[in-house]
Amino acid sequence: MSGSGDAGTPRVVVGVSGSLGSVTALCRAAEESRRRGAALWPVLAWEPPGGELGVGRNPAPCVLLDEWRRLAGQRLLGVLADAFGADGPGVPVRATVARGAPGVALVRAADREDDILVVGAGRRSPWHRAFSRSVSRYCLTHAVCPVLAIPPSPLEAELTAVHRRNTWRLRLDTDGLTDERQPS
Repeated sequence: MSGSGDAGTPRVVVGVSGSLGSVTALCRAAEESRRRGAALWPVLAWEPPGGELGVGRNPAPCVLLDEWRRLAGQRLLGVLADAFGADGPGVPVRATVARGAPGVALVRAADREDDILVVGAGRRSPWHRAFSRSVSRYCLTHAVCPVLAIPPSPLEAELTAVHRRNTWRLRLDTDGLTDERQPS
């Protein structure tokens, strides 16, 4: 991906995975692109199941790799359609599917000093910080361009709480719910 595209065109590169946090980052990246008059470069990074070692052990990797790449492209197009609809973001878009770890693929895509790299900041719990690799942290430490880390949407925290409550079969707190519809 390095060196691809017009060298004079400003770019806003954004990581897309389909998660709520990445869609929030995608919308913010589109806003930055419009503000700067830049092209929007959404990047979906993918790795083969089992990683690169799994590919070496598979007897038919070429067929499967092509299929996985195609599925990643479909996922990226689906996320773009869900986020922007038929009208699109209103800026030139160069959607890219990159094979590799997300942080490495994003830093490789945003390889110019005048690029802007937009990533979702991810979950903020101590457990997730301790036990999961952080794409945003990797990008912040390795990128050659400015990185804009978008915090999780408040909706994401509410959805996580609902999911947790449903998993543990806890009662729904209805004190804050009101019916504001007026009788006709």
